[in-house]
Amino acid sequence: MKLRGLAVLAVALFVTPLFAADSPQKPGKWKVTMQMEIPGMPIKMPAINTEVCVTEEDLKDPNKAVPKDAKSDCKVGDYKVDGNKVTWTIDCPKQKTTGTGEITYTAESYSGTMKMNVQDQEMTTKYTGKYLGTCEK
Repeated sequence: MKLRGLAVLAVALFVTPLFAADSPQKPGKWKVTMQMEIPGMPIKMPAINTEVCVTEEDLKDPNKAVPKDAKSDCKVGDYKVDGNKVTWTIDCPKQKTTGTGEITYTAESYSGTMKMNVQDQEMTTKYTGKYLGTCEK
């Protein structure tokens, strides 16, 4: 059950990759696919697909990509953009979670990974994204 709880935490925290004002990501509707790999997990986790609307406002602060609730104290740090590549760290002291991530963007897509240590359990999350167009109102 411990691994199942870790997977739920990872999904809750990291369904959408990070973005910020100087990010090469453009605003609009994105299809995001996330695949988690957890060593020791008896079965392979299924991929999670979702659609998200990234606004101009969202792009101004990478911490907006981290869900906020009373139980979460996650902070994005060491956020860097180098051309079309974005890297960051994340620290969630209450959840005993730390991690590093990297995403590479093209005009219409992205791919990347985030390596996390969640309560002393390592996991890797692979992301892909495809631009779908403008957000619906």
